Amino acid sequence: MKSNRRDFLRLSGLAGISLVPPAFAKAGNGNEVIPDNPFKRDPAKHFNMCGYAAPRLDTVRIGFVGLGQRGPDAVLRMSKIEGVEIKALCDLRTEKAEAAKASLKGTKHTPDLYHGDPEAWKKMVDRNDLDLIYIATPWALHTPQAVYAMKAGKHVCTEVPAAKTIDECWQLVETSEATKKHCMMLENCCFDFFELLTLNMVRQGLFGEIVHAEGAYIHDLVHLNFDKDGYYDMWRLKENFRKGDLYPTHGLGPIAQAMNINRGDKMEYLTSISTNDFTMAPHAKELAEKDDFFKPYANKTFRGNMNTTVVRTTKGKTIMIQHDVSSPRIYSRIHLVSGTKGAALKYPEPGRINFGHEKWVSEEEMKALEQKYQPPIVTKVGELAKQIGGHGGMDFLMDWRTIDCLRNGLPLEMDVYDAATWSCIAPLSEQSVAKRSSSVDVPDFTSNSWKTNKPVEVTTLTGGTTKVIA
Repeated sequence: MKSNRRDFLRLSGLAGISLVPPAFAKAGNGNEVIPDNPFKRDPAKHFNMCGYAAPRLDTVRIGFVGLGQRGPDAVLRMSKIEGVEIKALCDLRTEKAEAAKASLKGTKHTPDLYHGDPEAWKKMVDRNDLDLIYIATPWALHTPQAVYAMKAGKHVCTEVPAAKTIDECWQLVETSEATKKHCMMLENCCFDFFELLTLNMVRQGLFGEIVHAEGAYIHDLVHLNFDKDGYYDMWRLKENFRKGDLYPTHGLGPIAQAMNINRGDKMEYLTSISTNDFTMAPHAKELAEKDDFFKPYANKTFRGNMNTTVVRTTKGKTIMIQHDVSSPRIYSRIHLVSGTKGAALKYPEPGRINFGHEKWVSEEEMKALEQKYQPPIVTKVGELAKQIGGHGGMDFLMDWRTIDCLRNGLPLEMDVYDAATWSCIAPLSEQSVAKRSSSVDVPDFTSNSWKTNKPVEVTTLTGGTTKVIA
């Protein structure tokens, strides 16, 4: 009887799903309600991109799309790395593309420009002399551009988040597996120095078994979100009409690595809760009284100040993620990893470590631990990264590591499953918030490969042959 009941529920569920294509199945509030794989593939037949090493590239030929906020800095950073050729630059705005090219004056790079046409990026991607497409456009374009690029035979690096919907997450996964092209999300916080230090400590067992972790993106961005000259078409402000954790990956990425998510454990389900908005709407109305430009936003409903999402993993561990970009608080990503033998916490700074409930280790002990557990990537490139810059050097470490892996034919430590899993927290948190914080299942984008996948050891610096150009 139990077996018959399970079969009945399973078949009933499948029958209901078959009535509506998964990509279009919606709840009344517009949120997706089907987190399962819309392709319904056989898990045994998928190509596993975790640990996949693409054929090595002596020279990595790059095309950049999106040269507004982060793109120009990425262009300059890549120009400092051996074995890189910047072949093409693309932005809808002509002046942005021209400015990015002008910044390369005095270097060996003379890229072609693509601009003035919403489809110009496709013309750039269709070139046959590019290996990597670097995407730094508004969020809604990340998946369409990444999918198109992989289908055109290019590896992809995309800014965060990699996808906005569950369906988009699956599109990235399916396309990466089908094309055998890397799809790496540019989660720079995984390369911040304390995060790399604690990851190395975790991998060497210093904290015992990690049972809980916390991450966040707490950053007062109210004035930036309402800067009418800051983001094209006010796209970032418009993203804040959604309700949930819209930007989870900065806090989540490093702790997901520490907990071996997709590599021995996976996220099982989450629940999410949000406060009301006490800041964005009042600010919009205040601006609208002084400037007609803001009148369309004066009566909009914005996301709440604080969102808190809690995840339970299959192995019974927990993750807490917070998101607040509209409260006057000190910047924080929290970065807490808690194990059976000790814990590490970064915010408030500086990063600290403890092995009991009474106190943090002393400054002298901390220096000794840093010396013992400093990852080779930091020893080799850390000081140069700080000089070149990008959020204190972590952006350059990320770019350098990516190029070094491609040039040495090594797997990337952040693969398409990470891009999908970390990004999916946003739409799933929206679903949970809309359902009075009911739990929502997290899809298994690895199709059961998480059980045997192994971490890629960024901390050991396999490869490391690529030089930094002064």
